[in-house]
Amino acid sequence: MNLPRPSSLDPRPLVIWRFFDGKPGHENQTAGLVQALQAHRSVELHDIPVPNGIAAAAAWLLWWFPWADELPDPDLLLGAGHATHFPLLAARRARGGRAVVLMKPSLPCSWFDLCVVPLHDAPRPTENSFITRGVLNRIRPGMAKDPRKGLILIGGPSKHHGWSQQSIIEQLQSIQARSPSAQRWVLTSSRRTPAGFIATARMALDTGRIDIVPYEETSADWLPEQLAWASSVWVSADSVSMIYEALTAGAAVGLLDVPAHGHDRIVSGVEALIGEGLVTSYSKWQAGSELAPPKQPFSEAARCAREIMQRWYNDV
Repeated sequence: MNLPRPSSLDPRPLVIWRFFDGKPGHENQTAGLVQALQAHRSVELHDIPVPNGIAAAAAWLLWWFPWADELPDPDLLLGAGHATHFPLLAARRARGGRAVVLMKPSLPCSWFDLCVVPLHDAPRPTENSFITRGVLNRIRPGMAKDPRKGLILIGGPSKHHGWSQQSIIEQLQSIQARSPSAQRWVLTSSRRTPAGFIATARMALDTGRIDIVPYEETSADWLPEQLAWASSVWVSADSVSMIYEALTAGAAVGLLDVPAHGHDRIVSGVEALIGEGLVTSYSKWQAGSELAPPKQPFSEAARCAREIMQRWYNDV
């Protein structure tokens, strides 16, 4: 698939092989990086479903990658998810290019050309690692925020956080009560949101000022479109990916309080965002703190793309 070509001193497209493991979250990360790379060079993108792990390991041993025989040789090979590791290495060995993995790999980091690792995974700094705040995403900063538009993103219980439906509903009622009369809210759920939450929210909240859209009724582009316009976004604190997406969009971000299971790396990462003033906890907001957008643009995909272009393509 050929994507639009920006002006560049090098007219040759950057050939990217992007490996899919079937998980939307991983696809979102690689899509964000490809989108950011397009700001530097034209891109010729080829998507490759990951082959069976045993077959990929065998292909690596044989210096052979039969799943892309008709494709041009790659400049970059991108993958997120453990299932992409051996396919990335097999493709590089057979056809060249640089292998970039968007995670802390289960194989040695030194086997890849670049490992893009979130800070909350406690990576060890190496020459071929690049540490990010949260995982990459495909959100773009909104150019014209509507001060009347707010968004509420609801997650659910996880291995890092518990859940109290009553507490979440009470927090949302308080937010609605303190919102200006012209403020309109859109609320959506996620795959982890407990069954029954949407029905409870519809009974407990003022639906004349809030549109409730279950995630089952949204498309892949729905959330990016909503984030482009929303000036304020409340996210349940368990939803780490959505927190970083809201920050990337340039919104003023508030965190709905949810109980944490201990003080692990994920919880510590969220607390660091609060401490730096990038997001505002519900308890601080209730005590009088106002939600505020990031003072500087927050786009880890753009920062990673710049690193790749400077590192390998002399783009300064």
